[in-house]
Amino acid sequence: MFQTPSVALLLGVSLAIAASPAWSGDAARGEHIFVKCQRCHSLDPNDAQENGPNLHGLFGRKAGTVENYKGYSEALKSSGLVWNEQTLDELFQNPKKFIKGTNMRLRPIKKEDDRQDLISYLRDATK
Repeated sequence: MFQTPSVALLLGVSLAIAASPAWSGDAARGEHIFVKCQRCHSLDPNDAQENGPNLHGLFGRKAGTVENYKGYSEALKSSGLVWNEQTLDELFQNPKKFIKGTNMRLRPIKKEDDRQDLISYLRDATK
């Protein structure tokens, strides 16, 4: 009898997490979207970082902290951001508004599905 509210609460939380866009996305579609990002970013930890920082180990990393990459703006370095699904989604929606003063040449990704697919791909590919 006392388990029913707990089970309902757990079920509700589980459904909310499953429905959250931060936990959804088609990684295969996201890989195709990432092609545009490859001009500046690599996922291979051994690649040089000429036009943009390497994205290997992206999730959970403080923004502006990749060693040997010198192109960060002061705005990004002092932002205090940590990269995760939410911060990437906000960045992809409106890069110039999200980090005012950034050097990043990123066009907004207007479609939520495209952002979520890219984030899903990055979550897997940057490990």
